[in-house]
Amino acid sequence: MIEKVNPSHPDKIADRIAGAIVDLAYRLHENPKIAVEVLIGHEYGHIIIETNVDFDKEDIAMIFERIAGGKKETRCDIRIYPQDTHLAKNQSKEFRCGDNGIFKGMPLTDEQKELSKIAREIYNKYPFDGKYILDETRLIICQSNADTKILKQEYPYAEVNPLGDWTGGTDVDTGATNRKLGSDMADSVTGGGLHGKDLSKADVSVNIYAFLKAQETGKEIKLCCAIGDREIDGKPYDEIVRIAKEYIDSVGGFEKFAEWGLF
Repeated sequence: MIEKVNPSHPDKIADRIAGAIVDLAYRLHENPKIAVEVLIGHEYGHIIIETNVDFDKEDIAMIFERIAGGKKETRCDIRIYPQDTHLAKNQSKEFRCGDNGIFKGMPLTDEQKELSKIAREIYNKYPFDGKYILDETRLIICQSNADTKILKQEYPYAEVNPLGDWTGGTDVDTGATNRKLGSDMADSVTGGGLHGKDLSKADVSVNIYAFLKAQETGKEIKLCCAIGDREIDGKPYDEIVRIAKEYIDSVGGFEKFAEWGLF
């Protein structure tokens, strides 16, 4: 059983904004330290950034406007704070684990891969807020701004918009960073969140590493770490970061990664 939400779901809009800000951080700084939280909904947004990067708030506002929909009436409060000096020392001379964490990477099932395919197919036709569930007996499609009758014809075996046509998005719902980790990670488990953070954060790099190793080996991968660790799973932490960076680059950056998560 698995649920996917698409990139126009309010929570994913928040993830995408956070990811775009991290992308900007990497363009401005060779080794940025950043954590971003985004809350958006009902023509208002709030962004809190902790970082060692010297941002221009206008650049952040432009990211928000582009991803949130470009409505002139949508307002955004942006707060930028320096990273804690004590935490900064942890990474001042070498890559060391940036946080405590527990992680479980799981191989994807055929069911999970199939729903990811279906979600993308529907989103290509209807690029609006949507969510989808698949288990052994049911496919449930909830797609906003679409003709329910037409969707039922396209997916006759599915339950489509059980309450009828609907309009979604941030006009009628709120979104927050890292609130759809089940959609992002399937059966994999994390004690943190994937989005809005640089790769020194174990929540990002070790989650990606554990997921990739699970796909490669076909086995469950369990890992844990403490802040300051130099090695995880028998590998130097900078190698974990390198593997995660290669994956992020392969999907087009942190904003693109935020659209669908790990699958």
